[in-house]
Parts: sequence; structure tokens; C-alpha cells
Amino acid sequence: MTPQTKQDCRYFLSYSGVKLPINLVSPLDPEALANRNTYIRAWFDARERLIRFEKLVYGEIELVHCYDYDDDGVLRRAAITMLDEEPVYVSFDQASSDAPAA
Repeated sequence: MTPQTKQDCRYFLSYSGVKLPINLVSPLDPEALANRNTYIRAWFDARERLIRFEKLVYGEIELVHCYDYDDDGVLRRAAITMLDEEPVYVSFDQASSDAPAA
């Protein structure tokens, strides 16, 4: 998975939908984080594709998604990790990024 850099990090209040990659909503200014118990920090690549997000609750990372894309920008792999659990990997076939590969 792609390493993130500090300048690529953005903050969001929440996400919507169930389709991967997750759709992040309600951007937050870094200054607003001091008053929040729950927020999402996210990293994007040079093509503005979401490559990683972390949901933080009371300062602890509760959920992490990492995404890999092919050269055409189609999602090919997702790694999803919940607190204290092993990552779950989902691969997507060439026909559709909506359908996990068998």
C-alpha cells in the first residue's frame, strides 16, 4: 500500500455509502479537530484518489481503509482493518471494480 505524507493528509467529519472506495463527506479544517471526538484523516495520491483513511474515535484509530488502483484509476484492492482485528483484503476483478474477485 502507498505510504502517506503529511502534506497529503486531509480531515473529514464522516463518510457515506457502502461502495469502495468510501465517499468522504464534510471536510474539516485542522483547527477544528481540537473540538472533535470523532473524525477521519485521509490521504490522497497525485490524481486525487483516496489511498488511505483512518477513523479516529477519542484519539484511537478504530478503522483503516487502504486502496490500490490500476493505471486506469480503477480500484483493484482494498485492505480494511478494524480495531484489534486482522486486515481483510478485497480484490476486484478486471470486469468491474464493484465486484470482488473470486
